[in-house]
Amino acid sequence: MLIVDDDPNICEILVFNFINEGYDVDYAYSAEEALQKLTDGFSVILLDVMMGGMSGFNMAAKLRANGNHIPIIFLTAKDTENDILTGFSTGGDDYISKPFSIREVIARVKAVIKRLSQTPKNDRRLVFSDLIINLEAKELLIAEKKIKLTKTEFEILVLLAENPERMFSRENIIERAWKEATYITERTVDVHITRLRKKLGEHSFRIVSRPGYGYKFNTSDL
Repeated sequence: MLIVDDDPNICEILVFNFINEGYDVDYAYSAEEALQKLTDGFSVILLDVMMGGMSGFNMAAKLRANGNHIPIIFLTAKDTENDILTGFSTGGDDYISKPFSIREVIARVKAVIKRLSQTPKNDRRLVFSDLIINLEAKELLIAEKKIKLTKTEFEILVLLAENPERMFSRENIIERAWKEATYITERTVDVHITRLRKKLGEHSFRIVSRPGYGYKFNTSDL
């Protein structure tokens, strides 16, 4: 793993603890240094946001623009909803606010690596019982039957299913599923969710709503 933070004390603490967990660890004090050290051998990047020179958000955006999909977990004191949304929209896989618990960081790293290891690049699928989301073919299968989804419905489903522990507000979903589109209302999100649940049939329970908060994905079977 690669740890990127301009605070030497934070780097030292993280390096020490992850080595004790059995990880091969390297570190960098800037995004520019990290880009020079980055290879295909790293399993995950722990990335600070506010650094001198290139920010963590800009580094993540640069990697994604170049087709690099290495998992990125942001570590930052910037923890407003807009900051978190920016982190995910630039390609982050998780977002941990400072100050943080070392045990929480270790647990979150393990969770991201485990989740992504279950969807290898040559067969990237999300599997929940007999519900299979094929990320490469952009297809949804339920009990081996192909379910026809619109592009937006599929993107909403993938967004939720890839981040099952996260509650997404309607604004989050609009930002991720509609991107540059304008005049998309929160009601539009609800309509798409309703249609998506209907198409999921027996798996409709997987999209959980929480009034005032938004939607999340349920991975457990009823």
